[in-house]
Amino acid sequence: MKCENNSYGDVSHELKTPIALIQGYAEGLIENVNTDEENRKFYANVILDEANKMDKLVKQLLELMKLEYGKRELNNEKFDICELIREVVRKSKVILEENAIQIQLNTENPVFVYADSFYIEQVVSNYFTNAIKHVKEVNGKKIIKFTIETNIEKNIVRVSIFNTGDNISEEDLNRIWNRFYKIDESRNREDGGSGIGLSLVKAIMNNYKNDYGAINKDEGIEFYFELNLSI
Repeated sequence: MKCENNSYGDVSHELKTPIALIQGYAEGLIENVNTDEENRKFYANVILDEANKMDKLVKQLLELMKLEYGKRELNNEKFDICELIREVVRKSKVILEENAIQIQLNTENPVFVYADSFYIEQVVSNYFTNAIKHVKEVNGKKIIKFTIETNIEKNIVRVSIFNTGDNISEEDLNRIWNRFYKIDESRNREDGGSGIGLSLVKAIMNNYKNDYGAINKDEGIEFYFELNLSI
């Protein structure tokens, strides 16, 4: 899967909003725009929040660049991909319960793969976070389904994450792996996304030379990636 590289202008664009907010609220504090203690705390919290977003974005960009240019060593090991998935799901227990999202996993048996568990957790977390954001009720249910399929002959396991909801246009299916690409430009930036989650997935999978992608399904969308089995 080939995607064109984004320019430095994309990075500048993403940083422009938090920088402007930090400058504006900092100037407000200096000029004592609000003398009320509660408002001053609000200004300070906005500055801290935007600084944290910038810090996260820069760290992810640095990690992405290291992966893209082969400067990051992968610490491959044998681990159970099913247990990793269950742990990622456990961390989101509260938001899943609040939104009445049902989780399905097609196997309870261990499936051992050989990869860097730190980076594979990032792949699973990025797919899962996207699924939570975009899952919609279909036939009275919100469902996120994990499917593990092994192919012994090819020494491959495919991990798929499906969520009920809207399909993605074929044009967007190829572009979502680009840095900062957004299907819906009107989507509120407060959704917490940095805009490079799927770019990280792409870079990690390219390091392993394994397949990944997204497929439209009846009643939803499925994201997948493949790993080598540990035999």
